[in-house]
Amino acid sequence: MLLRALRARRIAAAAAYGGGGITAVGGLTVGLLVVEARMAKKLIQATPSAPPPVADGLYGSGPGEPLSFVMLGDSTAAGLGVHEPDETPAALLAAGLSAIAGRPVRLTNVALSGSRSAALPGQVEQALAARPDVAVIMIGANDVTARVSPAESVGYLAAAVEKLREAGCQVVVGTCPDLGSVKPLWQPLRWVARNASRRLAAAQTIVVVERGGRSVSLGDLLGREFAADPLEMFSADRYHPSARGYAAAAAAVLPSMAAALDLEPEPEALPDPRRGMGVLPVYLAAAEAADEPGTEVAGTHVAGRDRGPRGRWATLLRRGQVPRDEVEAAPTA
Repeated sequence: MLLRALRARRIAAAAAYGGGGITAVGGLTVGLLVVEARMAKKLIQATPSAPPPVADGLYGSGPGEPLSFVMLGDSTAAGLGVHEPDETPAALLAAGLSAIAGRPVRLTNVALSGSRSAALPGQVEQALAARPDVAVIMIGANDVTARVSPAESVGYLAAAVEKLREAGCQVVVGTCPDLGSVKPLWQPLRWVARNASRRLAAAQTIVVVERGGRSVSLGDLLGREFAADPLEMFSADRYHPSARGYAAAAAAVLPSMAAALDLEPEPEALPDPRRGMGVLPVYLAAAEAADEPGTEVAGTHVAGRDRGPRGRWATLLRRGQVPRDEVEAAPTA
């Protein structure tokens, strides 16, 4: 755990100062992994997927101007793998946010299937045109499969969060999912994918919290449910989530969105008996969250200061999941 925390901090530092980052594997292992990755890709692509449904529009009802919510990222953010607009994670989040806020939510989804973190600058420009109140970003899986330098990957994410925050937009990032949970992967590729995914997720958390955003660890998209019932939680391609899988992810992210918009009170960070404290330096909190899907990491203050001798202070929060009926309302437009 400490090793991952230190590596994540080094990746985040490399992103800030232009370093090359850390590679996941090297030497003779690479050849085997490339062959296995190609075989897995063929299995995944053997099941054709329709384009993700378009879910943009107005969700919910109530007095007041609609909240503007934008979704950025890759195929997971776009909702690839489901057939109805209201099954996509963006639609689930928009409907749930409207129910909590008691007012309409206008959804603009600029996520694009296949995107790596390098696509975020263009997506941010599109997002800002919607004058967003809150943004959710889900990105990273394609960076791992394409063996993009983690430092390069989180550098793009850091810049995206910073630009959105400068525009007054609250930002919640669903960190890189655990690709080791994908069924067409074999060992040792599964082990490498899991470690690379968690390393990137931890580094993503550090740069997000440092820039005023919140992260939510998606891990294997709430692993126990996926491990217990993978046929139901994955879509037909065995790579992207099903409608149930997206609902589980939305339930993890929605409470953090509501808290970011001050729609729900912040829970007090209670001491964790396994760690002896509820507040940690962000790099340690990031490593913990990478191992525990559904965990939010957000910046906090200790004795009036946001930083201690080992960096930014952060809280680990495990918010209660939102009842399914709060994230299943259909759009009104």
